[in-house]
Amino acid sequence: MSENRGKRRRENVSDASPFDYFPEDCISKIVSCTSPRDACVIATVSKVFESAAKSDVVWEKFLPPEYESLVPSSRHFSSKKELYFAFCEEPVLIDDGTKSFWLDKASGKKCIMLSAMNISIMWGDTPQYWEWITFPEARFKRVAKLLDLCWFEIRGRTNTRVLSPRTRYSAYIVFKKVNHCNSFEDLAIEAGVGVAGNHEASTRFIYFDARVDGLSLRRRRRRLHERRDGWMEIELGEFFSGGDIMNSDEIEMSALETKLGHWKSGLIIQGIEIRPVRT
Repeated sequence: MSENRGKRRRENVSDASPFDYFPEDCISKIVSCTSPRDACVIATVSKVFESAAKSDVVWEKFLPPEYESLVPSSRHFSSKKELYFAFCEEPVLIDDGTKSFWLDKASGKKCIMLSAMNISIMWGDTPQYWEWITFPEARFKRVAKLLDLCWFEIRGRTNTRVLSPRTRYSAYIVFKKVNHCNSFEDLAIEAGVGVAGNHEASTRFIYFDARVDGLSLRRRRRRLHERRDGWMEIELGEFFSGGDIMNSDEIEMSALETKLGHWKSGLIIQGIEIRPVRT
């Protein structure tokens, strides 16, 4: 009997990680220096690591510094980990409901969407060209519906200090097409992303409705796809947010077609979404 007990003890010792003998708060501090994705992986190592990796010390480090001001007073969360995943899965409306904020689940980086009300739409206040409507599937109170116009110009701006530092971001225009969407078939829209006022901003051509055949279509659809929420999105471009808040940049994102003079209609614009580039 004593030999069997001794054997079991030796087996348990051999299965244990040497880190299991570290103080749990020490492990938590180490894990907090990684990423949310890494913390979830580390939690599978052992019971000690699981306990340390789900502590508030870890998950508060992954939350943005201003997180307390973003939590509705009516909500209660049992842990910082639960709060973190709520921020990932339930975007919060900010700036009087004209923007939404959430966190990228894997990295904890900040994401925002500028609503149509928060961006510049040329002739957007002219009822014969644009109509502001409520839409049940939208994140915001109102969205912009294109009725009929030839000068298509949309611009959005944000300061990099509201985003995570030292991060490469992509910007996307989020939209829907209605049944009578006209004149966008294979129509090249010039998209640009760059520091506001800098004429060296990167540009590309995007297509809200590309219907040509062959390789050209595949290339044009590369950045156009349907989202899980039922909306469509097209990538406008990328930019890098620096690490110095004092030297933060204002980023401008645009989608333009002002040269051909075609009358266009049938798009619903929800806004411009900015989220980290997936690596």
